[in-house]
Amino acid sequence: MTTSDSRNASRALLATWPTPLEPMPRLARALGLGPDDLWVKRDDLIGLGGGGNKVRKLEWLCGAARDVGATVLVTTGAPQSNHARLTAAAAARLGLDAVLVLRGTPGASGSGNLTLDALFGATVVWAGEVGAAELKAVAGRVAGELRERGAVPALIPFGGSSAVGALGYVECGRELLAQAPDLSTVVVALGSGGTMAGLVDSLGSARVLGIHVGAVEDPSRTVSGLVAELSGEPGGPGTLRVRLDQVGEGYGTLTEPVMAALLLAAGTEGMVLDPIYTGRAMAGLIAAVEDGGIVPGQRTVFLHSGGLPGLYGHPQTLARAAAALTTATGGA
Repeated sequence: MTTSDSRNASRALLATWPTPLEPMPRLARALGLGPDDLWVKRDDLIGLGGGGNKVRKLEWLCGAARDVGATVLVTTGAPQSNHARLTAAAAARLGLDAVLVLRGTPGASGSGNLTLDALFGATVVWAGEVGAAELKAVAGRVAGELRERGAVPALIPFGGSSAVGALGYVECGRELLAQAPDLSTVVVALGSGGTMAGLVDSLGSARVLGIHVGAVEDPSRTVSGLVAELSGEPGGPGTLRVRLDQVGEGYGTLTEPVMAALLLAAGTEGMVLDPIYTGRAMAGLIAAVEDGGIVPGQRTVFLHSGGLPGLYGHPQTLARAAAALTTATGGA
């Protein structure tokens, strides 16, 4: 699809916009910022399927699928994929079937996002312990088998990240400018790249700080490629603001800075983050304040991209949270 084609793509409305922009004064003070410096864009409050940033992408991807007469959505992800969960929810909303091609094997976990996948009526195909290229190949074979049986499959890219999917965050950037014209920095988890790419397209690279979560090998190159597709400029957006210091031992692991960020956000603002995406994004925001990348007196927005169901599928985080529980006896 060319840039002009992606800009003219259809849209399947799956939510009500805009999402709220809320202040976080207690967290701001805890970080040494002014009480009006730190805000949160609540894309976790998007209603469909438990909420999250993938809904913005899926509006455009599902619109394109509907245009070609698709009867089933096929996508890929990890076992606790937020994207897979919301693809299943979008399919249910639109009267389509969903097939989720997931890395790993059955039985490792049935909680978190996998529980919701089942509620939405999705079919899961387990691809085994494979890399990104093989996972994509398995999805292609599954789509071929569906086609042979008379279905019309639409392949939804990993994380919903393509030039078409990124249009959802081009729109989000415009929402943010209307809500906070003085925006200095928006901090976002950088997973498959489409969320950051859309924001860079509408806000410019200087105002977007992406926190790499370990989902792709070369996050800057991934985002640059998507921005180039959106803009039609082969050189891409120039220098991107990307932090690589929050991945730890890998994508699915819990790090100490992330656990600290989960506890701080919850304890100061009652805001729940997940250990893979938003927890890393918050840990990156905290690190940016500590090293001067984010400073007092400027409007910073944390993009809450959702992911709460995934927390319930992450045993390490559940155990750490249980260990932090304060208990008491007696009293009424």
